[in-house]
Amino acid sequence: MNNKPKPISQPESDKYWNGLKNKEIWIQKCKTTNKYQFYPRVHCINCTENDIEWVKISGEATLFSFAIVFLAPTPAFTDDVPYINALIKLKEGPIIPTNLVNINPDPEKIKIGIKVKPVFEKIDENLTLLKFEPSEQTSN
Repeated sequence: MNNKPKPISQPESDKYWNGLKNKEIWIQKCKTTNKYQFYPRVHCINCTENDIEWVKISGEATLFSFAIVFLAPTPAFTDDVPYINALIKLKEGPIIPTNLVNINPDPEKIKIGIKVKPVFEKIDENLTLLKFEPSEQTSN
């Protein structure tokens, strides 16, 4: 990851980042509305109550949207291009930003709605990133 920016864990997101280190995905669910949310917050985005719990999920998801990056946003990403920025819709409802990996970055080969599964990319002892890959084999 060299000089790439790293996410900064904050009290409301510690459970999420610590879960990724253990290859687990934890997201928040409001006990009042029964709705899931991402990114982590101290209150529910639907009712503004603070009655939030953490729930471990499977990571079952679909590709909601994507963009192929051909020009690195900073020199730290030069070796990565082309790569795929993606929005992934979790089975539970929230849409999360991430990267789609292990697939040819060709727009003809990537289809909105494909099933994806989690990939846990360990950056160092303190950071693991959540990325996704196609659940089923696609032709590269």
